[in-house]
Amino acid sequence: MFKSQEVYSILAVIILVSLTIGLFRSINDLFYTFIAVFFVFSLNILAKKITSFYLDSEIEVRTWTLKRYGFSPQSYFKKALPLGIILPIVVAIISYGKLLWMSCLTFDVKPKTYRAAKRHGLYSYSEMGEDHIGLIATSGVLVNLFFAVIGYLIGFTEFSKLNIYLAFFSILPLSDLDGNKILFGNKVLWIFLATLTGIGLAYSFFMI
Repeated sequence: MFKSQEVYSILAVIILVSLTIGLFRSINDLFYTFIAVFFVFSLNILAKKITSFYLDSEIEVRTWTLKRYGFSPQSYFKKALPLGIILPIVVAIISYGKLLWMSCLTFDVKPKTYRAAKRHGLYSYSEMGEDHIGLIATSGVLVNLFFAVIGYLIGFTEFSKLNIYLAFFSILPLSDLDGNKILFGNKVLWIFLATLTGIGLAYSFFMI
């Protein structure tokens, strides 16, 4: 279900995000922060993995990178910029730990070889449509929002906040992040999720 490179990328991001939270608060809470961040990211990723399975496809999770910086054909970096690693560090340093950046991972989708024959007949188009890719990304957001509510109800407010934060970053329509996949897949769905996540984010700031 997970390739070794995926595991390395996921663990690196979890450790990095945990450090950007823990080091600016209390070093004694670093272990518990790591556990919370681990579950928040794992729930998001597992939801997308399961959804892609039922859509006869598979996803490969990787660190968010930026290859293009302009519109001209020459506007490419010689080596992809690992924004998923750089931005959490930069944002944490500039804000002295008051702000958290969690848009660190993205995913690529590949249809399974039997997708076309199973769904539409032997000679049908087998590529994944934007609507299905959007549904995969949506599942991660919905799972985080669900566990944000669960965390709040059982008194784990920090866990609840982290789920809301990841849901918020997961609907940002940037580059090839999940938010862009949802937006291009279904604009109405994106607006609904953005509204729902915005309410949750506001609630986490003022009520929790």
